[in-house]
Amino acid sequence: MTVIKSIADVVGRWFALLVLAGGVVGLLAPAQSAAVAPHIPLLLGVIMFGMGLTMRPVDFAIVAKHPRAVILGVVAQYTVMPLLGFGIAHLFQLPPMLVVGMVLVGAAPGGTSSNVIVYLARGDVALSVAMTSISTLLAPVLTPLIVLGLAGSTLPVSAGDLFLSIVQMVLVPVVAGLLLRRFATRAVEAVLPALPLVSVTGIVVVVAAVVGANADAVLGTGLLLGLAVVLHNLLGLGIGYAAGAVSKVPESARRAVSIEVGMQNSGLAAALATAHFAPLAALPGALFSVWHNVSGAIVATLWARRVPKDTPPERDTASATRA
Repeated sequence: MTVIKSIADVVGRWFALLVLAGGVVGLLAPAQSAAVAPHIPLLLGVIMFGMGLTMRPVDFAIVAKHPRAVILGVVAQYTVMPLLGFGIAHLFQLPPMLVVGMVLVGAAPGGTSSNVIVYLARGDVALSVAMTSISTLLAPVLTPLIVLGLAGSTLPVSAGDLFLSIVQMVLVPVVAGLLLRRFATRAVEAVLPALPLVSVTGIVVVVAAVVGANADAVLGTGLLLGLAVVLHNLLGLGIGYAAGAVSKVPESARRAVSIEVGMQNSGLAAALATAHFAPLAALPGALFSVWHNVSGAIVATLWARRVPKDTPPERDTASATRA
């Protein structure tokens, strides 16, 4: 397990570059990479099961202690990002399938690597974990409704089908992981150090599969869509931080809200797009997966050099294993 933990640490440290490498593999070997696309929902389920294994009931205790910060973050997550995705897609006059993909990215819950980025950025890790957990549990209801409201006029959207998919790919695996940790604590804690390896591998394979299935589209519209994705992420980070500042939450909480709002579960967006729309609709999710880990690493590096004015809570390194 020591060797596996060492490998997992290296993988977590180079997460952004590995995801970028996955995209390059998708371009260089599109046929082979695209063959994995039908298995994206299964890969996401494995990732979400690993996320569930890292959860504990205590992760939700912060809701009672700091309800304003948690509510602020979750509300911003499900309003700022969907509206930004919809607005940017129309501003750039993207085709309907890419509009749906941008909305799906915006309507997804918090990203699976956001807790690690918050930890590295000296943010409030407990708040980040609570926000990721709550937004994930709310996703089966809120994500379909948001997609229906914003993208329903662009393409037919079945909220019921999206709901069932999110339950199967997110809620069931997360709850299963949470229960397994509750009733087999020692066994689960023994494998926790290896979870970043599983998560990173799964996300890299998802990105390679989506890029491979859309290799021609990436080469044809990649620059414009890439700019849209970068703008979506950066505005989310900025507005998330501004919302925290306006609400006068502590500096460490502002950092957590910023990162949670700006970093999305783009793997879920790609999986839903693949299952219910077309491979092209999954492209924004794949590009977002690459970029938001790069931007997250940059933000974490900059903030890590400046200690928050408030005294942050003790960092829970176990929570930081969610890569």
